Amino acid sequence: MYDPVLVEPMRRELTELGVEELTTADEVNQLLENHTGTALVVVNSVCGCAAAHARPGVAMALQHSKKPDRITTVFAGMDLEATSRAREYFRGFFPSSPQIALMKDGEVAFMLERHDIEGRTALDVAERLIEAFNEHCG
Repeated sequence: MYDPVLVEPMRRELTELGVEELTTADEVNQLLENHTGTALVVVNSVCGCAAAHARPGVAMALQHSKKPDRITTVFAGMDLEATSRAREYFRGFFPSSPQIALMKDGEVAFMLERHDIEGRTALDVAERLIEAFNEHCG
């Protein structure tokens, strides 16, 4: 696990936007097990592509008029049980950090994996998320 003091500013980048942290497997289950509607699950990370592309891209996308019903995050390397449990819901996708899943009725409707984020700009990430929000969110 990483030093919590080091990670705190990375957590705040999302939580200050109103993104709900899920830190336990139970919290992930409560969200995704019987959830109807849409939920964004951001697998946050200490890596550079999370800092430069994923978190800023999520922040931009959340300015859009259409958004998921719930917007959440787990932190890879910190919230180990929560991250592992969230990834169990990402059927058909390999674990990556960062990773952004748009869930609809408990199933993956859209996914950005590390290879979709790394080497892109934050605006690219935001645009892809906004397209997914327009398609899947009411």
